[in-house]
Amino acid sequence: MNVAERLSFFAALYKVTEQPKVGMWLLYLTIVALSIVVYKLGFAKKLPLGKSIVIYIFLCVGCTLLTFLGIFLPVAEGLVIAALILIIYKIRLHQSKKHQAEVK
Repeated sequence: MNVAERLSFFAALYKVTEQPKVGMWLLYLTIVALSIVVYKLGFAKKLPLGKSIVIYIFLCVGCTLLTFLGIFLPVAEGLVIAALILIIYKIRLHQSKKHQAEVK
């Protein structure tokens, strides 16, 4: 069985099997960046700086486990889809609010 055939898209893109150290760091940074985008688009509220720092620290720690799962499972790909859905939702919400403001 060839391990390279079972890799997820981003793990194969970053060549985790050929360059494990660099590939894993790139996969980790991708998952962290996408998780931050999804958090900001879907769940973030205005918080004091200290609480925001704690949330982002825990987000980065949690992404460590997601990185190991993301080698063979489509974790980063799922985050891309979630980010796209949330971006579309935010655009539609903005257009709806703009339209309602024009009507009034």
